[in-house]
Amino acid sequence: MFSNFHRKKLDELLSVARHNLSSRINESLITNAYRFALEAHKNDKRASGEPYITHPYEVAMILCKEIPIDDVTIASALLHDVVEDTKFTVKDIEAEFGSQVAELVNGATQIEGIFENYEVRAVESYKKLLLSMTSDVRIIIIKFADRLHNLRTLEFLSPARQYRIAKETLEIFAPFANRFGLSAIKTELEDLSFKYLDRKSYDELAKKLKEKKREREKFINKFVEPIKETLKKEGFKFEVYGRAKHLYSIYRKLQTRVKSFDEIYDLFAVRIIIDTENKYDCYSVLGMLSEIYTAVPERIKDYISLPKKNGYRSIHTTVLSNEGKLVEVQIRTKEMHEIAEKGIAAHWKYKEGMKLTDQNLEEWMKWIRETIENAAKDEVPSEELLESFKLNLYQDELYCFTPKGDLIILPQGATTLDFAFEIHTEIGIHTIGGKVNGKIVSLDTPLKSGSQVEILTSKNQTPKRDWEKFVITNKAKQDIKKYFNTERRQISSKGKELVEKKFKKHKIHINEDDLQKIIKKFRYRYLSDYYYDIAKNENKLDELINYLEDKSRNIFELQKNESNKPLEESEVLEKFVETARATSDGISIGKDGEMTYIKGLKYEFAKCCNPIPGDEVIGYISHNEGIKIHRKSCNNIVNLFLMDPNRIVEVNWGEAGITDFTGGVKLIGEDIPGLLNEITEVISKSFKRNIRSVNIFTKGSLFEGTIIFTVENVKQLTSIIEKLSSHKGIISASRIHS
Repeated sequence: MFSNFHRKKLDELLSVARHNLSSRINESLITNAYRFALEAHKNDKRASGEPYITHPYEVAMILCKEIPIDDVTIASALLHDVVEDTKFTVKDIEAEFGSQVAELVNGATQIEGIFENYEVRAVESYKKLLLSMTSDVRIIIIKFADRLHNLRTLEFLSPARQYRIAKETLEIFAPFANRFGLSAIKTELEDLSFKYLDRKSYDELAKKLKEKKREREKFINKFVEPIKETLKKEGFKFEVYGRAKHLYSIYRKLQTRVKSFDEIYDLFAVRIIIDTENKYDCYSVLGMLSEIYTAVPERIKDYISLPKKNGYRSIHTTVLSNEGKLVEVQIRTKEMHEIAEKGIAAHWKYKEGMKLTDQNLEEWMKWIRETIENAAKDEVPSEELLESFKLNLYQDELYCFTPKGDLIILPQGATTLDFAFEIHTEIGIHTIGGKVNGKIVSLDTPLKSGSQVEILTSKNQTPKRDWEKFVITNKAKQDIKKYFNTERRQISSKGKELVEKKFKKHKIHINEDDLQKIIKKFRYRYLSDYYYDIAKNENKLDELINYLEDKSRNIFELQKNESNKPLEESEVLEKFVETARATSDGISIGKDGEMTYIKGLKYEFAKCCNPIPGDEVIGYISHNEGIKIHRKSCNNIVNLFLMDPNRIVEVNWGEAGITDFTGGVKLIGEDIPGLLNEITEVISKSFKRNIRSVNIFTKGSLFEGTIIFTVENVKQLTSIIEKLSSHKGIISASRIHS
């Protein structure tokens, strides 16, 4: 049974749920979820010292008050940390509460903590978050509430964790909240993140706003008085109030406009909320406002006729007050206001009025699924995929029309060509230009809101390589890339047929694995690239045929005249290179006496990239220092390859152990007493490594530095980095490559 304290807390939660949720709630479901969570977390404490149950309870309360959806979401919020932090499993949750609750709890668990070590795993984590969201939108709603409560109690965590959580919130969760139309949640997430990322700027702005609060309130009261009188006179039911813009918004204005605090006039906005179901009343109010104050024509935005993709509807206008100050005024109905504040959650209350938002949200989540699937098929780099998602989240929208009046919504900065691909892939591929408001424009012309755009096409037109440079929408980028990938595959296939035909004619028998190794001599990394060039220029194939036939004759002569006579040094080098390139497993690195050799040749490890066992490596035959071993990702080896590709040889790690390599770690963390000793103990005692140098400097409350030590291989270095990353007080730990 519940104690009086917990009975009271549960009654408060149920009361708020009854009041805010539009449909009847299953009170026993929420009650049982609270009881289950209380029992599961009975031995757990938060960083603040409070019983752990306070966290899931407050997350559920945020959902009840600020993002009210349904009783299943409330119950899942109470249970969202049970699987992550206690002995209970998803199967236990399903047995007790059914599959719906179990799926939401499992989804929330799957994305729990995925942003730890954010820089290292950001791409895959981001994809995981997106895919979990598309399975049931309520999963991300629970995560919004979870993140908001964590930020509200962030003061109890270490500065390192504060920094990490605030950073990922500002970069990922706040833009997502905005995309879901959760204005109030997005605003608080931004301000709380800003507080922990730049406390000095946060405190300065908060102080200045507080100092001017009385002056601001006096001005707002005077400004809204004639508006209220006019609205009363016209018989409207309304609410009018002024508010200061939130701190992070002001901070961004200061950064982008390069102005001082006192020079920014639009630090506050006035909202006029009309209690009406007739959206046209908003336009009547706009007309009344224009009679009271002078409107700034270029600063009127009508999001009622053209709602944002997240369902946001309102009229924004800027007027000049009698004191000569610019004031932003937002005009909306009561329903529009609730949708603006609660976004997707308002769908459950205003189902009939939110059809556009439902459709847009479904299309957006469909786009997410398809983009991830297509990216996997087309081998799109993960970093590029991440950037396309961020682009979709962060950019504002512009609204253009087809000649028939169909609305096309694009991100700011979109071009004529983006518009064409947005209509249809085939139209985009054959686009030769466009007409904007009747005037012919080029493909790279940036569009403006309200423009009518007509696309001009030709069946003879095909995409050009430079198109990717000026399109900005993900659809256009992926469609163009897909076209060239398909075209390249078709041409490569023709090239492969030519190679096979020529090999058959010359009676050459070689499998693709061996051919892959041989074509590296001709500066090709992949067979598909070689096949592509052969299809473009069949004469290049003769070079390969001659090489293979010469090699065959040389091997025959070698076998025929094999003897033990000593070779000149240059002959040894040449024979070694040929032998190395002919072997299927490359050159093995071992140890021979006091000097290091590869099959009789001296080698050294390049200091520019510091390879260690486990790294993918490659060799460069230098003039007087033997073979230099580089990491394959080293920038210098790329330059050396371009200078003289014949000196590049395949290398791999042999079984012979070379125990002492040099590894390095770059650290960023809190400047707290004793932390450096703890870090060095992890390296020297836990991993039994010799530390060769330590270089640390402080910056405010943080430190940054490097530690160089001996290491056996990449696996061990990775283990050390992971251990240091999870150490209390460490913000980030990463490998030093040089």
